Amino acid sequence: MSGIRVIMKVHAAVLAAVISISCFGTSGGNRAAGDSASAPLAGQAESAGKANGFPVHYTYTVKNVYPHSEGSYTQGLYWHDGYLWEGTGQYGQSALMQVDLRTGEALRTVELDAGYFGEGIALLNNRIYQLTWLEGECLVYDAETLGMVGSFEYAGQGWGLTTDGTYLYMSNGSHEIFVVDPADFRRRNTIRVSVGRRRLNQLNELEWINGRIWANIYGLDQIAIINPEDGVVEGLVNLEGLLPDSERTPRTDVLNGIAYDETTGRIFVTGKNWSRLFEIEIIEV
Repeated sequence: MSGIRVIMKVHAAVLAAVISISCFGTSGGNRAAGDSASAPLAGQAESAGKANGFPVHYTYTVKNVYPHSEGSYTQGLYWHDGYLWEGTGQYGQSALMQVDLRTGEALRTVELDAGYFGEGIALLNNRIYQLTWLEGECLVYDAETLGMVGSFEYAGQGWGLTTDGTYLYMSNGSHEIFVVDPADFRRRNTIRVSVGRRRLNQLNELEWINGRIWANIYGLDQIAIINPEDGVVEGLVNLEGLLPDSERTPRTDVLNGIAYDETTGRIFVTGKNWSRLFEIEIIEV
């Protein structure tokens, strides 16, 4: 990609597709076959979205482009202390990795047993939590050594995971996000996500940004910005066209993976088996 790519509008057809997801249930998880003044991220979505009952629409600019391993089926992503951390999926290929942003190379890797399909990851209280898709088990690592220190069982599927610094937030491919106590992995609350009066299903990878949950919508080049207090989608970010056609191969899969550098405000996104990772800035349409 050369220069800064700007998509100037959210197409009505794409928005309709997002809303129509409310008709679907969880559909088999994450198996393989996504010059205007910039808005201060989710902050403006809160006031504008609630004022008129509809989500604020955002497009994007690309600030920087970095290499990403096409062998990484990205399921979880976060930024910590100068490095990307990535959780990948697929049976026999799932891993937890510390990744160098500039090169895209894994500096440290923990490979999961072949019977695990890795999913979302989150760092909290010097522990890294990694969900599994159908295995009903959350793996827990020491954040310094990456040694396994335990695990928790849970019901249903595991998809995305993030944290507000106190609790974990977990998606399962439905319209629900569970608020989970990291001490025992019990669900303390359930957030039911909606656009207007309709449920928004297929919530996938999650990231906590400025008091809001950002969620990939599985199968769409869209990110939902969700108020965790009531589940209202206050913003929709259209990332259509982010990965150029010239970078796509038969193994390229959907948009998935959001990481936030709280120190600088940088937002990173990528996809499953994508060749690139993008630093983006969102712009209200």
